[in-house]
Amino acid sequence: MAPKWLERLKVPCLYRSHALATPHGTSKPAPMRLAFLGTPVFAATCLAAIAEAGHEIACVYSQAPKPRGRGLETRLTPVEAYARDRGFMVRTPISMRDPEEVAAFAALGLDVAVVVAFGQILPTTVLEAARLGAFNLHASLLPRWRGAAPIQRALMAGDAETGVQVMRMTEGLDEGPILATARVAIEPDDIAGTLHDKLAVAGAGLLVEILAAIGAGAAVETAQAAEGVTYAKKIKTAEAHIDWSCPAAEIDLLIRGLSPFPGAWFMAPSPRGETRIKALLSRVEEGAGVPGQVLDNDGLIACGEGAVRLLGAQREGKGPQGAGDFLRGFPLDLGTNL
Repeated sequence: MAPKWLERLKVPCLYRSHALATPHGTSKPAPMRLAFLGTPVFAATCLAAIAEAGHEIACVYSQAPKPRGRGLETRLTPVEAYARDRGFMVRTPISMRDPEEVAAFAALGLDVAVVVAFGQILPTTVLEAARLGAFNLHASLLPRWRGAAPIQRALMAGDAETGVQVMRMTEGLDEGPILATARVAIEPDDIAGTLHDKLAVAGAGLLVEILAAIGAGAAVETAQAAEGVTYAKKIKTAEAHIDWSCPAAEIDLLIRGLSPFPGAWFMAPSPRGETRIKALLSRVEEGAGVPGQVLDNDGLIACGEGAVRLLGAQREGKGPQGAGDFLRGFPLDLGTNL
């Protein structure tokens, strides 16, 4: 049987499985009329929970479909796919700053707007269009890791804890006051994919809870701390390139933080020249050698300090594999320099 982490890499998070039911013995809150703005699976998980909670989804906004994969097939975003399956009205504007889009948004007559990883900066006219305001779910404990890649950055930095928070949206980047928080421990075996799923489920539940409080006029807003601000910049391809001269612990965090996507990578010699390899899971072990040198036939690689053992990897054109299967198909022989 394949390890759980490998199955997680192969099978996308099924957002429908994360829709949350109302706890036994409680009644559903009064529904509000809302617009939902989001794009990836993380956001679709939250939309599913909000829909199951009984709120009126006036319109769902998502990024426009883009060609993906080798065949450049146009695919709907997870949020749009879920919304169309449920029969919700969907809009995929190129820009929410377009005056026609602003007017259409204002005409919805919303109580609230909910934003989860939408991917566009919203103008003040949109943020203020809903009667009670616009609220964003962010996957960090603010003000730490404001910005685009908070899950990856928390893992890469070796944080012991992260979480999800709901904030009132303001013009500044993730600077608004906080209404609700759910904390999530980062386990030693977490990768970005597993932590993503934990936070998506926690965020879905938190949104359901805080929407009920907002509707009842019971939500309390707290300003973010002025100290401890950090920014989770978007991951660039060059940053994901493994530098074997770094300490093993730092490389292990990079691998975990970027797995399964975009994936920390290195180049390895092959009969056709060099092949790009994604390292998907690793473990810090004792070992010494020239950084990047393979120390045995089972995936142990020397680093600037110590060594990392590859536990999962993926080569170009192939799916993710555990180390045993990967090394049988693409040996990294003792003494090879990466």
